[in-house]
Amino acid sequence: MTGDSQRTSVREIMRYIPHRYPFLLVDRVERLEPGEYLEAIKNVTVNEPFFQGHFPELPVMPGVLIVEALAQAGGVMVFKSFDVDLDGKIFMFTGIDKVKFRRPVVPGDQLVLRLDEVKRKFNIFKMRGTALVEGEVAVQAQLAAALVNRGDLA
Repeated sequence: MTGDSQRTSVREIMRYIPHRYPFLLVDRVERLEPGEYLEAIKNVTVNEPFFQGHFPELPVMPGVLIVEALAQAGGVMVFKSFDVDLDGKIFMFTGIDKVKFRRPVVPGDQLVLRLDEVKRKFNIFKMRGTALVEGEVAVQAQLAAALVNRGDLA
């Protein structure tokens, strides 16, 4: 998939990252230029389980979950951009830097998750992430993750 040529469905996304309901936070990949950028979406609905307690009278998506959505989209970007062997491996978040929360995300918003400036050194990947709502920045962060053996986590 290159540029705007084709979307990636949630079924394909689940082939690349291990997350499932209620923690799968990427609905679809809209655009991808391998090794350059990825743009994905997360539709935020009032039915999200975290809204029951955050906050009942004023539902706001927790910032840490927006960062997690960026990280999940980053995992898809890595697998679609680099020649990595998925067999027995998992993509693990290893660091977050320069996080800035710019606006709240509420039910009815559509998060546009953009990852770029991806760099690889051995099994470590670093990238810049921006989450937008209607063109307005909600969250910015620099993310790092590693591709690790599942057996090493047991």
